[in-house]
Amino acid sequence: MEKERIVFLDWLRVIACFMVILVHSTEPFYLGGDGTYVASQSDYLLCTFINSFVRCCVPLFALASSYLLFPLKQPVATFAKRRATRILVPLAFWLVIYCLVSDNPGGNLLRCIFNFCDPAGHLWFVYMLVGMYILMPLISPWAEKASRKELQVFLGIWFLTTLIPFIRQAGVALFGTAELWGEANWNEFSAFYYVSGFIGYLVLGYYLRREVPELSWKKTLGIALPAFFIGYVITAGWFGSALWMTFPGHNGVSSFPVNEPIDLAVNIETSWRFCTIGVALMTIAYFLVIRKIKSSGAFYRHIVLPVSKASYGAYLMHIIFLNLIHGWLRPLFESSCNSPVTASVLCIFCTAVLTYLVSCTLATLIQKIPYVGKYIVG
Repeated sequence: MEKERIVFLDWLRVIACFMVILVHSTEPFYLGGDGTYVASQSDYLLCTFINSFVRCCVPLFALASSYLLFPLKQPVATFAKRRATRILVPLAFWLVIYCLVSDNPGGNLLRCIFNFCDPAGHLWFVYMLVGMYILMPLISPWAEKASRKELQVFLGIWFLTTLIPFIRQAGVALFGTAELWGEANWNEFSAFYYVSGFIGYLVLGYYLRREVPELSWKKTLGIALPAFFIGYVITAGWFGSALWMTFPGHNGVSSFPVNEPIDLAVNIETSWRFCTIGVALMTIAYFLVIRKIKSSGAFYRHIVLPVSKASYGAYLMHIIFLNLIHGWLRPLFESSCNSPVTASVLCIFCTAVLTYLVSCTLATLIQKIPYVGKYIVG
């Protein structure tokens, strides 16, 4: 075992990577058609329960980066060079791959000048990660000097911002506008713009490392279980109720399947957004529990550690395999299972497991290629 490895962070990456793939394995059951497509009531329930349970996958990755790298302990130039090699070069490689396998390679390659292309929507995460890395050198001096109370005040303000997506919904209902606290059609920078978003997880990871000692299992569960329960109720409750209002008997919809524009999916995903209160609470719960994992035996050395090192590469490539595997499994299960619920459950979990195994195995093998492996999968 490597001397400087933080064992629980390797477990966290392995777990969070599977959670991401499980999230994406549920998406075909509520996305499609004109944007939002739900074939049946059972599919809506499955999406609500399963996806909500693992929605904190991306914030867990953000906490891992913060816990390990923030505040900076090396020169900014060294940090930037290492992050560029680890993050940006593989991003560029896989952007090209996704463009080449798309229906419009030329157009998608051109679009990559401005943003990720349509087949690679999951790569939004990498752009966010780059933003976190840009911020790290800027706020590291403050974080190192900040007192416990000062960090708590900042995190308190940030937790208030996790309510903003819900407040926007209230603003639309009451006043017909989602603009808040200084926003206008000519100004997107609101009062809380600079203290919202993933910067909160950056500071939270540092706070948990510096100010929250490792707790006993009793204390860990005493915090984690209520946090997870409250967070899950918010996350699943909003999604489920918002989607329910579009189902047969509501809002003019007469029968399944529900086929609506993408705006509906964006609206019902309000509580699923990664910087909302429910997801933040579940993230803390998961993190505290995973931090208790100390196992560093043979399974860790031969399975967990290699997968952890290759998790970024697995994330980059997994959508390619997920789409292929889902396209193969869904008609297979729908034709062979007597129950539509059983077919959907099997499709979701088998797609996730197979995609995870293929992506992690391939990323691990590529990483072993001398000289070039790190430029492909990080």
